Formats: sequence, C-alpha cells, structure tokens
Amino acid sequence: MTTLLALDTATEACSVALLHEGKVLSHYEVIPRLHAQRLLPMIKDLLAQAGVALSAVDGIAFGRGPGAFTGVRIAIGVVQGLAFALERPVLPISTLAVLAQRALREQGAKQVAAAIDARMDEVYWGCYREENGEMRLAGLEAVLPPEQACLPRDAIGDWFGAGTGWGSYAARIPVALSGQDAGMLPHAQDLLSLAQFAWARGEAVPADQAQPVYLRDKVATPKAPH
Repeated sequence: MTTLLALDTATEACSVALLHEGKVLSHYEVIPRLHAQRLLPMIKDLLAQAGVALSAVDGIAFGRGPGAFTGVRIAIGVVQGLAFALERPVLPISTLAVLAQRALREQGAKQVAAAIDARMDEVYWGCYREENGEMRLAGLEAVLPPEQACLPRDAIGDWFGAGTGWGSYAARIPVALSGQDAGMLPHAQDLLSLAQFAWARGEAVPADQAQPVYLRDKVATPKAPH
C-alpha cells in the first residue's frame, strides 16, 4: 500500500498528515510565523506516532500555494530536502483546492468558492466542484480585487464560501452563498485526500519540480511583443 506524507504551511496554519496502510494521521496547529521551527518536528512526531520510518514514504505532497510567500517557500524547502534525500517524487497541490476539500469534509459542500486574503486589497480565488469525492477546479485560479471574483459561467445551485478572503472582503465579493466559513484554513488531512487522487492518476513529479504557485507572477506585467 502507498505511504504518503503531506504538509502545508501556506497560511497561518501549519499541518502535516500521513497515509500509511490505509490509515490517516494528522497534526494541525495555527501558529503564524512559527512554521519554520515547527514543521520538521511535527513531521518527526507524526512518523514516530505512526511507527513509520521516513524511508517508507513513497511520495510527499505539499501545499504549493497560493498563500503567504514565506509559508509556501518553507514547505517547498522542506519537501525538496526530504524528497531529494529519499529520492522520492512530490505532489504539488493547490492551497485553494485544499480549502475546498476541507469544506466538503466538514460541511458537505459540493460546490465551493475558495478565497484566501492575498493582502494588497486582493483575494486568491478558485471555484471547485465535487467529482467522486474530489474537489476539482472549475475555471481558473486567480488573484484579483474582491469585486472581480465570480462563479463559473455555468454555475447553478448552492455555493459555499471557504477561507479568509470571505472574512476580509465578503461584503465586496459579488457572489451569493448558501453558507460560509471565513475562518477556514487549509488542513494537511484534506491535502492528503487530494494527493491520493493525484497519485492514482500518476501526477507525481521529480523533487526539482516542487515549485510555488503565487498567481501574482502571472498577472505582473504583460510580456512585450518580440
């Protein structure tokens, strides 16, 4: 059976999760600015609790962003260090997708508008729909002013709002919701769920492809014509 390790430090939350012999263990703490100190000890504790050696891990999943630049970098630094040392592949998973997956697990939400406060008067935004237990992206992920956030063109039915973007900017996001959790942060347990789907599809990549997704890069400046 596949053994997967998952970790996320893209927001104020720091969490790790392990899938081993079909069982899931996780540790989750909301510890702003302490991720760098706590992440490796959390991984060590989790493996010890499970009685699993690090060398038994088949792949490492991580929250690739969007999120806090420093937090995303911490995760990638640790993931690359471990993956290179173990010669194991990695699974980059969207932080917004992880939020949507958590909303599915905790709220039973089948359609989720995930929004993370991106500072600078913007939100990281992505809309997700449940397909066979997996929250899948509908449209594109983006960073944009709250007023520009919208549901997919073909959206019908109830949508649930998840993430800190709904706490900061709910009044400015022109989207009607059936419910929301503005305090929701990504959890490695849900990252692990998404990683299992990705692993089954053969989406694991070499460690050097563990790259952050900030979204802001894409909207920086249009390339000048050649």
